[in-house]
Amino acid sequence: MTTLKISVLGAGAWGTALAIQAARAGHDVHLWGRDAVAVVQMRASRRNLAYLPDSALPDGLALGADFEAAVAHAAGGLTIVATPMSGLRATLAALPSAQRVLWLCKGFEAGTGRLGHEIARELQPAMRVGVLSGPSFAQEVASGRPTALVAASEDESLAQAAVEAFHGERLRVYTSSDPVGVEVGGAVKNVMAIAVGVCDGLSAAAPDAPGLNARAALITRGLAEMLRLGLALGARAETFMGLSGLGDLVLTATGDLSRNRRVGLLLAQGLAVPEILAQLGHVAEGVYSAPTVLERARAAGVEMPITEAMVALLQGRVTAAQGVDLLMGRQARPE
Repeated sequence: MTTLKISVLGAGAWGTALAIQAARAGHDVHLWGRDAVAVVQMRASRRNLAYLPDSALPDGLALGADFEAAVAHAAGGLTIVATPMSGLRATLAALPSAQRVLWLCKGFEAGTGRLGHEIARELQPAMRVGVLSGPSFAQEVASGRPTALVAASEDESLAQAAVEAFHGERLRVYTSSDPVGVEVGGAVKNVMAIAVGVCDGLSAAAPDAPGLNARAALITRGLAEMLRLGLALGARAETFMGLSGLGDLVLTATGDLSRNRRVGLLLAQGLAVPEILAQLGHVAEGVYSAPTVLERARAAGVEMPITEAMVALLQGRVTAAQGVDLLMGRQARPE
């Protein structure tokens, strides 16, 4: 096996989990965190106590708060951007164009409505870039539970580098040449997970509220919305039947570790969005990307009623029950 020099930029849950995985696989890994105090604490405890307190950091995993040193470490190797979507633009702009880069964030950029590959094309047209996505909770990856991801890039050698970096006995990495589809799936599933969380939260409140039938309908019709938007933006249909489409949607919509699902459950209890985000303490990308998903859909002439109902709910224009009524009151049509 070739040892790769890998820098992971972002010491949140997901960046830390993949840094652990790459270090376990024998690569030379540098995990960068912007909070110097937190990095010192991680060095001392050999754990990321804020995000993954139960997972020990491998002895060979280097930690630092010097951005330039982290970037230099990955020259000729692989740079993993593990920031939220809101940090992707600034991070890409700060990297040398010769760097090989994969990002982990899922969503549309607020304000511009761009996906990751569109931001990269604008800022770094010569850079070799891609996205690493799929149905995965950081906690399970860090603890070594079986997981499958997909590395998507128009650069086949970059997708293969992701396989070399992260593929192992407990983590399978598949490749795709459809970064558009992988990114749309990763963005839209977060919105659908909020909707399913709302449905499940209401189901627990009253016997005549939505139940398991409604959950199945939401997941299925959510996949249809995801597919319609993806095709309009140039993705391939088969991508949405894979890990970053159906797989990520099912996990995020039904898994108890899903922050976006948790947002929906709390919305069903009548909590306001600021209260929910304060309670979560971590980023739930669906909250921020839902309005942008709807804007891109409208611009492309794509109908997304579930997304529209979730935006109205998140903005406080309807209650959770009214959001369900909006969907159920739509005119019948062919599937």
